[in-house]
Amino acid sequence: MRQWVLVGAALVSAALSSAPAGAEVKVALIGPITGQYAIFGDQMKRGAEYMVEQLNKSGGLAGEKVVLEVGDDACDPRQAVAVANQMAARGVAVVIGHYCSGSSIPASAVYNENGILQISPASTNPAFTDDAAKKGWNNVFRTCGRDDAQGIVAGDFIAERFKGKAIAVLDDKSAYGRGLAEETAKRLAAKGVKVAVRESYTAGEKDYSALVTKLKRAGIELVYVGGYHTEVGLMLRQAKDQGFEAQFMSGDANATDELGKIAGAAANGFLFTFGRDARKFPSAKAVVEDFRKGGFDPEGYTLYTVAAIQAYAAAVKEAKSTALEKVAAALRGKSFETVLGTIAFDEKGDVRNPQYVLYVYKDGKYSEL
Repeated sequence: MRQWVLVGAALVSAALSSAPAGAEVKVALIGPITGQYAIFGDQMKRGAEYMVEQLNKSGGLAGEKVVLEVGDDACDPRQAVAVANQMAARGVAVVIGHYCSGSSIPASAVYNENGILQISPASTNPAFTDDAAKKGWNNVFRTCGRDDAQGIVAGDFIAERFKGKAIAVLDDKSAYGRGLAEETAKRLAAKGVKVAVRESYTAGEKDYSALVTKLKRAGIELVYVGGYHTEVGLMLRQAKDQGFEAQFMSGDANATDELGKIAGAAANGFLFTFGRDARKFPSAKAVVEDFRKGGFDPEGYTLYTVAAIQAYAAAVKEAKSTALEKVAAALRGKSFETVLGTIAFDEKGDVRNPQYVLYVYKDGKYSEL
């Protein structure tokens, strides 16, 4: 069950062409360590800390000690660029991050300019890898799926269950939220489903009662929200307060039990799309047990972060180098055994065949529908 840990031991004998003797391999984890989305930054940080510890226990990365650098972007694009430049100055070999697409996309230019590999466990906007591919960059990857795949699953479900009903599609104006809402609306249109209300809201606000009132007056029966759990939780609670009983649905940024803490009983029945629950995969059994022994349930993007570092470590072994050109080529040319199972990257740096499914909240927890 722990065969993947042996990757570190196998790397001990590999010679690095790009690092002098005694050098350290610096791995950066960047995400919302503070701010309203810090729960996801914590997931990513725990995943990175765990993998760095495991690699060092097994002899390090290619015989060198792995050092973790943690950066906080608070899901703010300007702060993300600033942190990206700080990590470049520190000489990191790879950045695992960011969480928000609105951070990953602008920061990727800094990493490309400085020859740094970037693997995001969580940024789902198609533009993240699409734009990099158009520019001829080779440094951008992700272990999560894309919003165009996620939007198909959401759109098909809505078209099947709510065709002929009044549907609203909302977004929070962010790269992630807008992108997810647009992809879902696009799929609905392809299925012949008309959207009755299409609106944007401002993330970070506390009162969405006016928006809820508008949706209630319009007779909306399904509300699809492209946004994060902090705002979605408030909308659910405020909808319940107004007796607005429409079905609410959203995406992967709601994969945390914290939504239930925000919305309370109003979260019951809430739906969202996310990849299959990796905590139940045989490939993740040993790692999940390790986390739970430490009192932490590796929900959300914890295991996606673990998988990102596993793939990176295996690619370094294959390339016998930490140089971007060699590691990027190794990532695109191989399949990797990770906690997420076998993953492989296409030419854009996207994982092949992401599998999105529906989840439902009940009594403060979420599970596959």
